[in-house]
Amino acid sequence: MQNFNFLPQNLRMLEDESIQDYYLNILDIANAFDSLGEKISDEKLVKKILRSLSKRFDMKVTAIEEAHDISGMKVDELVGSLQNFELVINNKTEKKDKSVAFTSNTENDVVLGDSVSDEDLSENLVMLGKLFNKILKHVNKRPRPNG
Repeated sequence: MQNFNFLPQNLRMLEDESIQDYYLNILDIANAFDSLGEKISDEKLVKKILRSLSKRFDMKVTAIEEAHDISGMKVDELVGSLQNFELVINNKTEKKDKSVAFTSNTENDVVLGDSVSDEDLSENLVMLGKLFNKILKHVNKRPRPNG
């Protein structure tokens, strides 16, 4: 009988793949091995997941390896930690990408089929206010000439 106690070496997480999707792929493979009579330990799954994550998780992988005993870590615990990290990364990226945009409610918008909701307008006003306050603080910090 062949020994199936390994995971495919070329299995890697895609750069645009979410942790949840990647975990489901790993779980499918583990279940396939289990149905063949070979149980893959949590330790092997944890090590494989950590080795095969995309580059955006490098910092988190290093932190996990330094802070935890990998041999005793459960897969669910690892995936939960990675999902939390992914959520933080996505939120930071989303905030960076936000910028102030002026909207108008003219007839041109109606002709183009764009409709500006109250929620969008409120968000834009809040962003404009924050940007204005930032600029105002910067202006107030500049030294003023005597006279």
